[in-house]
Amino acid sequence: MAESLCRLSPLPLKRAPQAVKERGKWASKTEFILSAAGAIIGLGNVWRFPYMCYKNGGGAFFIPYILFLVTCGIPLFVLETALGQYTSRGGIMCWRKICPLFEGMGYAGQMIIFYGCISYIVILAWGFLYLFSSFSDTLPWATCNNTWNTESCLVLNTYNADANWTGLPVNGSSSVVEFWQRRVLNISSGIEKLGNIQGDLSLCLLLAWVLCYFCVWKGVKSTGKATYITATFPFFMLLVLVVRGMTLPGAIHGIKHYLYPDPARLADPQVWIDAGTQIFYSYAICLGCLTTLGSYNKYNNNCYRDSFYLCLLNSGTSFLSGFAIFSVLGYMSQKQGVDINSVAESGPGLAFIVYPQAVTLLPWPQFWSVCFFIMIILLGIDGQFIGLESIMTSLSDIFPSQIRKGYRRELLLLLICAFCYVIDLLLVSQAGAYIMQIFDHYVCSGPALLLMAFFQSMIIGWIYGAERFSNNIAAMIGYKPMPLLKYLWMYGTPLVCSGTMIFLILRYTPLKFNNSYVYPWWAYFIGWFLAFSSLVQIPIAMVFKLAQQEGTLWQRLKSSSRPADDLPLKAKEMESISPSLHGLDDRAGATYHDNI
Repeated sequence: MAESLCRLSPLPLKRAPQAVKERGKWASKTEFILSAAGAIIGLGNVWRFPYMCYKNGGGAFFIPYILFLVTCGIPLFVLETALGQYTSRGGIMCWRKICPLFEGMGYAGQMIIFYGCISYIVILAWGFLYLFSSFSDTLPWATCNNTWNTESCLVLNTYNADANWTGLPVNGSSSVVEFWQRRVLNISSGIEKLGNIQGDLSLCLLLAWVLCYFCVWKGVKSTGKATYITATFPFFMLLVLVVRGMTLPGAIHGIKHYLYPDPARLADPQVWIDAGTQIFYSYAICLGCLTTLGSYNKYNNNCYRDSFYLCLLNSGTSFLSGFAIFSVLGYMSQKQGVDINSVAESGPGLAFIVYPQAVTLLPWPQFWSVCFFIMIILLGIDGQFIGLESIMTSLSDIFPSQIRKGYRRELLLLLICAFCYVIDLLLVSQAGAYIMQIFDHYVCSGPALLLMAFFQSMIIGWIYGAERFSNNIAAMIGYKPMPLLKYLWMYGTPLVCSGTMIFLILRYTPLKFNNSYVYPWWAYFIGWFLAFSSLVQIPIAMVFKLAQQEGTLWQRLKSSSRPADDLPLKAKEMESISPSLHGLDDRAGATYHDNI
């Protein structure tokens, strides 16, 4: 199929279009590594992976996690990074170069990134509000003497070596929970009651957007430099928190709950679904971010080796963060005299309820609170501004002469940030938490990414050709990737993704907020509309491309599936390359990439 659709006659190498001369490159390999690390290592590593591991059988959870890592995570990571480096194009134009019929894959990925930029930046606003609140004589969530507290508010013991927790009455509510729900979120009773926009939270949101803008406004020149701080400091803070957590009384009790294997949990299909969604959630695959980052690499950069190192770093960070989180949870469990199930939570509850409570039990609580929320902000801001860079790169690749001239790029970025900020005001309203969950559940994880992964692997594996793409990688790095990789693109990834998708459909249950609030019907409609508004880009682009061609349907399919002639080496030439592979690539790559 790949040969019939992508059959090309040998043509001389063409120079890249003159319009893309101004396209930048990373100043160093370090900038690429740090930017990619910042894109894939984020909040999902800190608050999602440890809880998923604890919830789904402890050490036994690593079995499905590693399976999905090997069959989906690493193959797709290599695919996307190499695709960007080979074509020197972002998330949209790379597909136009490789297989124009599926250019919609790029548009779908950019839509998902756009929705993600709108929703996840609110987490930064929450983090800034907690950070600023930490600079006080007494942490505001450690007392019940505030205007937002209710009469049932109770304070769990602050740090006192001789104190014991006496229990929380049934009708009582923790001061930490009240700060989160009544001060930060000021949450309404449902999504249908939008309520007021919160002034201080909207200012924190504005600060987050301003920071993201200045991290991206000069392209990779500013993005690469920003990652020297935003991508390294969280690792330092995480190590500090791990060391501090492991020295707390009861830390071993928490680690035991984190890692103790329960093989019986592997019989539950939900465990396998959670492992798959965690890989897609934390590896930023199928969005176009990795393709964008790879597109700024030098042509002969060893993206294959880099991908393995980055995948190891990502999963290693997830594993390490479990020690930082569950050592503190073990300490809280022992300190309060309750089972660890009572203090372990997932998602925002882990970052904005459990850990703020934990720091009140430590000496110098303000110091540890500042450290933790700086880490949360830097983890979140990396993924945010790299998502913006991906959108700007795609637009610049499509309209190079219009956007890269003068200050048009900076102005367009400003307009995009301003537009997103206006929409984001809905997410800092009293119903904002309900709206954010809609974005997260229907767009930024789950079925949308699984379908994107399925199509992506099928296009490269069968239409463009897995062997051909392996040769493309070999042309860049000087040797062919392991044969297993092309079989995973062809068989492993599509089968695993489709199987997981079937499980999700069979076990479908309507989305609920905090496992209790049921959304109105129109909220579910909005969620599915957001999901399909991205995926529908794929068939729309296919119809448009076919309409542009002439001839029978089969002739149109072949024409619109043919790779571009100005790639470094055409697909047919690659098939006949033998031992002189790298030398031929050097000549072709130099011709092509010197003009970018």
